[in-house]
Amino acid sequence: MITIYTNGVIHTFQASQPIVEAVAVKDGRFIDMGSTSQMLAFWRAKSDNVIDLGGKAATPGLTDTHLHLSLQATKFIDLDVTGVTKKADFLHLIKKHGETLEKDAWLLGAGWDENLFTDGGLPTKEELDAVAPHHPLFITRICEHAAVVNSKALAEIHYSSTIPLPDGGDIVTDANGNPTGLVLESASALFKAQIPEKSYQTWKNALRQTMSSAIGYGLTSVHSNDPAYLGGLQQTYQLYQELLNQEGMGLRTNLLIDYPFLEDLHAEGMYAGYGNNTLQIGAVKIFADGAFGRRTALLKEAYADRPGQYGEALLTQDTLYAIVKRARELAMPVAIHTIGDQALENVLDILDQFPQAAYRDRLIHAQVINQGLVKRLADPGRIVDIQPRFLASDYPWVTDRLGRARMSDAYAWKTMLDAGVICGGGSDAPVEPLNPLLGIHAAVTRKAPGESHNGWYPEQKLSMQEAFYLFTKYAAYTTNEEKVKGTISRGKLADMTVYSADPFQMENADELLDTSVDMTIINGEVVYRKE
Repeated sequence: MITIYTNGVIHTFQASQPIVEAVAVKDGRFIDMGSTSQMLAFWRAKSDNVIDLGGKAATPGLTDTHLHLSLQATKFIDLDVTGVTKKADFLHLIKKHGETLEKDAWLLGAGWDENLFTDGGLPTKEELDAVAPHHPLFITRICEHAAVVNSKALAEIHYSSTIPLPDGGDIVTDANGNPTGLVLESASALFKAQIPEKSYQTWKNALRQTMSSAIGYGLTSVHSNDPAYLGGLQQTYQLYQELLNQEGMGLRTNLLIDYPFLEDLHAEGMYAGYGNNTLQIGAVKIFADGAFGRRTALLKEAYADRPGQYGEALLTQDTLYAIVKRARELAMPVAIHTIGDQALENVLDILDQFPQAAYRDRLIHAQVINQGLVKRLADPGRIVDIQPRFLASDYPWVTDRLGRARMSDAYAWKTMLDAGVICGGGSDAPVEPLNPLLGIHAAVTRKAPGESHNGWYPEQKLSMQEAFYLFTKYAAYTTNEEKVKGTISRGKLADMTVYSADPFQMENADELLDTSVDMTIINGEVVYRKE
């Protein structure tokens, strides 16, 4: 069956026909495009499905190149404290949530950000004990690189001052050696090992809701990192297989696989690109460092607000080398979390020792760079996954961390694009909101919604087209799919996002904040329509 979409302002992001009014779709692929009259004249007799776009603007379907659908799904299961601006409110929400749980059940949640609290810093262990006296408590920070726990949670891991800690992790103590309730990086694994697994059906129901919300935001493809949260490779793949290929949820998903599951990949006969156009195996996910919030991102120069502290390498160079070596033996690309410039340099030093895999390697975040690193990133076999929305959440406090002298090298997206670095755009949801238009807004304006200045380091602003390319055309390169998606072209997958207003006709980019997705089209079919 041929479907014709007519009367639109369709931005194709391809040079030969940058804007068309109509497209024809067959078997999930674009087969023709042009004016409405042309498409109707040529294809109407062969079509029984004509959809009028009503003059609305459309682009290639939006892609989020880095998020965690599993963690986003916990918003439908556990306590969500994203955006809470007061410690008192944080504690109140914990107390109320605890009242819904059975005694001694784990009280789980995510999303706190102490930089938002206007009435003091993080709660103490004692304050957490007071509001959750009957539950072991484990609530992760928005960045997932820190967590708060209470005494009952510490008892669950049999905490003592001599407890062995995983490399790169810490259970923070006060001047007297007593735990404060703050847990950093890999030390969270001690607590996670004690938390009962969620049931398969619980995960499946929550993932289904999460996928629906992603599609409602205009996303047609996502790259998600989940096996460490969803119980391993096999269960993760089965969940996605059932939701996407059996139930037909539609959201195209590329799965990043955490490196501890490399041998499982090998045993299952899976590899980068394994699957189909709906569900594919992607790169091997590795964490090289932490984040700015708790000063665990690894920097070449010390933190400006903590002299002598440089952050943390979560893996030794020898360990990182061994992981990359094994990935290459299995012909796998890697996707490595590198926020600090020293972490990025360490990773590139290792990647330079190996031949390129068939699929591109990915450097995730790259939030502090320098000219030397930019030159090394400008390689057609390397991708940088950036999260423009980070800027809206991190400024102005990140200036305290890095110091003003370094800020021109931070969140330097324009510098990278101008140097020929291929960048994909993502949200890292639930770290940032799932809505891709918020990321595009941050890339164009360099400010948070509601701020009235000209943008943080405005010389790094992207044009509206460049910002959309991050989530469409360039995003396709991150998974070597530039020949099948990313632009509206004959033969490519028929994915489109339709908007309530044309982003390319806006006088002020803040209008994006009032723009909604009217329609999401995947495989040529309308899978979401705004009511």
